[in-house]
Amino acid sequence: MTAARLLGRTGNPTRFPTASAFAQYVGTAPIEIASADHARHRLSRRGDRQLNAALHTIAITQIRMPGTRGHTYYQTKLAEGKTSREAQRCLKRRLADHVWRTMIGDERRRTQTTGPGGQPRATTASSAAGPTPAADSSDKSLPGPAEPKPTPTPQPA
Repeated sequence: MTAARLLGRTGNPTRFPTASAFAQYVGTAPIEIASADHARHRLSRRGDRQLNAALHTIAITQIRMPGTRGHTYYQTKLAEGKTSREAQRCLKRRLADHVWRTMIGDERRRTQTTGPGGQPRATTASSAAGPTPAADSSDKSLPGPAEPKPTPTPQPA
């Protein structure tokens, strides 16, 4: 369900020129908040909230499953001194980047194996052997419909 939500809400991933543009659309690009000499980041409240919720579900699932890359990354951020929420924000941004790269790669592979109309093995080249195909006598069209011959009417004897 989460993957379907990601694909459905994103649409064509090539409309995002960079992973940062995708992260901003999703709402995982951090916003810096500075006060005096202390700067910190918080999550954006902008962006597609349903996409953000899907990434949140992925992040929480990975945090809770030891042995996953997400869990390892989360633990690394905690070891660096980040709070739980900050580490979670970093993981969500990293997941947004990964999702964008995966969708872009899939889109590139799809366009390489399909033709201009999006159909598999479609091509703009003609499949005709030559400019004017030769026709055999059996391939030629028949003359118009045969005209009915009048039937003789019987004469009285």
